[in-house]
Amino acid sequence: MASVGHVIVGLAAGRLWAGGGASTSQLAGAMVGFSALALLPDADVVAFAFGIPYAHPFGHRGASHSIVFAALVGVLVGLIARLRGQPQPLRLAALCAAVVMSHPLLDAMTTGGLGVAWAWPWSAERAFLPWRPIPVSPIGAGFLSERGLKVALTELAQGSPLWLWALWPRR
Repeated sequence: MASVGHVIVGLAAGRLWAGGGASTSQLAGAMVGFSALALLPDADVVAFAFGIPYAHPFGHRGASHSIVFAALVGVLVGLIARLRGQPQPLRLAALCAAVVMSHPLLDAMTTGGLGVAWAWPWSAERAFLPWRPIPVSPIGAGFLSERGLKVALTELAQGSPLWLWALWPRR
């Protein structure tokens, strides 16, 4: 999946977290933060630079796309929030874990790649969901191609209800 769909999830989660009483800067900060979390699993592409192949457990769509990884990120964010005295650290942890988990869920609905390692570290097996309506995106510079643009526009159209809700002007 291209980054567009993941960012849409982050924008919506930011709006959900910030709520109606947040300032514009608080809302923007929440949207940026949650968008970063939604994109986080794809940091695994750095594995290519170290010669780690796609199919390796630490390759693309491997360990960082697992349920365990999403849960660990949620716990870490929740602990940091609690230590900083922020309100509702458990709610924040759960939302962060859900946002990170949305990434492999969306990737498992794409039409290509090797699937997602949901059950890492217990299994390195990769899987897709039975319903795969999202075209797979080219990796790296290939994203800046005509095909990459088509995939991004498709994701924007598919995620338009969530995108519109996230960016709809507040009262």
